Amino acid sequence: MQFKNNTKQRFKTIQGLRSFKDTLPKNIKKIIKKRGHIFSETLNNWKYIAGDKLFQICYPKSFKNSNTFGVSTLLIMVKRGHEIDLEYSKKEIMDKMNSFFGYAAVEKLKFISFDDDQTKFKKINDNENHVTNNKYTDRLDDIKNDKIKKSLLELTKLFKQR
Repeated sequence: MQFKNNTKQRFKTIQGLRSFKDTLPKNIKKIIKKRGHIFSETLNNWKYIAGDKLFQICYPKSFKNSNTFGVSTLLIMVKRGHEIDLEYSKKEIMDKMNSFFGYAAVEKLKFISFDDDQTKFKKINDNENHVTNNKYTDRLDDIKNDKIKKSLLELTKLFKQR
């Protein structure tokens, strides 16, 4: 292998196969070292950390590393109405995370509540379905390809069922 100097992103490059870590720019390496490792490991092992019951009602949103102004904080999204369950198990989650990483990785947990997916997608009245359907049937008639036209019509039928 030959070594080359004077490149923009790295001090030395190696001709031939490189590891993925060596191909990343310096700025991205710093971000991964600061936050990426803890957050990605938390996402991968969230079911173990939170437990089966809490796994279904919450998930980690982001991780803020400690600095001179604040402590390391994990933001957790919680379904509305289950905030109290998570508040009671806050200490247990922090203990599991810190024992998982082997040091005090998380010092504070913050919760952000969100509406359940089922409440967001309410059924639309039948009258409104017909109005929107008529608007798009004119456009579907303009399509020349029969296969595409049939598949789009079947797709609209599936949306009507919901």
